[in-house]
Parts: sequence; structure tokens; C-alpha cells
Amino acid sequence: MDARETAPSPERNKQPILEVLARVLPPRGLVLEIGSGTGQHVAHFARALPGLVFQPSEMDPERHASIEAWVAADRLSNVRPPLAIDVTDHPWPLSAADAVVCINVIHIAPWEATLALLTGAGAILPAGGVLVTYGPYRRGGAHTSAGNEAFDASLRARNPLWGVRDIDTVADAARGEGLLLQEVVPMPANNFTLVWRKSGLGLLQ
Repeated sequence: MDARETAPSPERNKQPILEVLARVLPPRGLVLEIGSGTGQHVAHFARALPGLVFQPSEMDPERHASIEAWVAADRLSNVRPPLAIDVTDHPWPLSAADAVVCINVIHIAPWEATLALLTGAGAILPAGGVLVTYGPYRRGGAHTSAGNEAFDASLRARNPLWGVRDIDTVADAARGEGLLLQEVVPMPANNFTLVWRKSGLGLLQ
């Protein structure tokens, strides 16, 4: 039986996200994905970016079979077996990566998980390394659409610790981990891709 799970959101957003990744990721190196979910994203990205090695991770081990099935279906040799990474458990089992990608996690997790994501990414990325996050965000403290405002309310009804975060608030926390917000890329369905760079000599000017 095919263990691949398919969720509608990754099917819709995987290509628009890939178009940003193809531009901002290094041509070679290791990319850690935090919160790989079904595996649809990592398989799509790895197929399109064969020069990179992808390390998927998903804290729910029951999702690993789906990730592995997507990789096997596409016969991808540049994807490692998934890890069960809990971002709040430091240090992460991966000590270094050239890039970190995190899609649709920050709003469906407590704020402490966002802080832990930034700490972990800041610890494993080299100077100039990139962190890419994707999802709905508020800007200047305000929602960018009525749909996002309703979505935020539904998230908080499910779990009061969840919710759509403000870009400026995330950027303030990221700065403390040496991660500087380089780009805010508007995406379909009122989402944003945020591109962060690890600071270092020559990057602070």
C-alpha cells in the first residue's frame, strides 16, 4: 500500500515556495526542513534542486512513513531519512546545516516554539546561512486580510497558545539569535515567505 499522505495546502503552495527557495538557497549544501509533515514539500524541492541535500524532520514519527514514501516514489537520492526533531529540545540532533526551511509551523505552535526555532537555526547555520519561514503573518500589528483574522481566531480557539504572529515581533526575536530579516515576499492566499540571513563579518553593514 502506498503510504503517501496528501494535504491540500502543500499541493497549493509548494511551487510558489520553490520559486523563492530556488533564488535564495545556496547551490550546494545541506538543507534542514523543520516540520516536514506529509513530505510533499521536501520531495518537490529535492526533485527541483538536485544540487542540494535535504534533511526532512517531523516531530510526529507517525508521519515519517509518508515522508519516506514521497521520497521513494520520486526515487530521490538527495533526501536523507526523516528525523524526529522537537525544536524546543536543544541541541538539535543536526549540528550544522547550510539552510533551514520551516513552512506553516510558526502559527500552529506556541510562541516558545518560534523562539526555539530561531535559537536552533541560529546555532546550526554558518555566517550567511539562510532560514526561510512561510505562513500567514501580521504586519505592523495588523492582519493583512479578513481571512487571516478569522484564521487567527480559529487557531486561538483550538489552542490559546497558537496564533498568527507579527513579523516585527518575530524579527526582534530573530535578531537576538543573529538572524536578520532580509526579504518579505508576498505569497498567494495572504501568506508570506520570510528570508532570514545569519549575521557575520561583512553582513552587518
